[in-house]
Amino acid sequence: MYPTEYMQFLVHFHGDQDFFECHEILEDFWKKVDSRNKESIWVGFILMAVSCYHHRRENFMGAEKTIQKSRKLLEKKKEALRELGLDDTRIILLLKNQEDCIKNKQVFFPYHLPISDPQLERKCAQLAHSMGMKWKKSEPISLEIIHRHVMRDRSIVIKEREQALKKKRRQ
Repeated sequence: MYPTEYMQFLVHFHGDQDFFECHEILEDFWKKVDSRNKESIWVGFILMAVSCYHHRRENFMGAEKTIQKSRKLLEKKKEALRELGLDDTRIILLLKNQEDCIKNKQVFFPYHLPISDPQLERKCAQLAHSMGMKWKKSEPISLEIIHRHVMRDRSIVIKEREQALKKKRRQ
């Protein structure tokens, strides 16, 4: 009914709050299903996760830029949000409130996406449990998760960028 990657995104968003992982999961999925579409709903979710990641690290400029893009994109996707089991009105309001918090340089506080489909909620809670995570329970976040992009192995990303640059030069 729902893409597995979407449910994994929700589990990480509400479980361990690993927003970098949220971004990674959906970016890979987006590249497989809709890679040329910068207006894809998946891009909206990716930007939302990136904004949370930046906000928690107090990168307010990066957080504001990405939350604005996410909100504007998702405002155009209300029907798709409903089809993905979310309350479209509440999620847009949530993003506006989050944008205000960022503009006012308030400390990041994790939030839950308004899931309107009880079956989706149940499946995500089960998936979280199977992954050893608590569903919608705030716990202290490790520094490894908070600063994930700094601590990860970037060799694959660097290699992909070099290959793309070589390809571009050949064209």
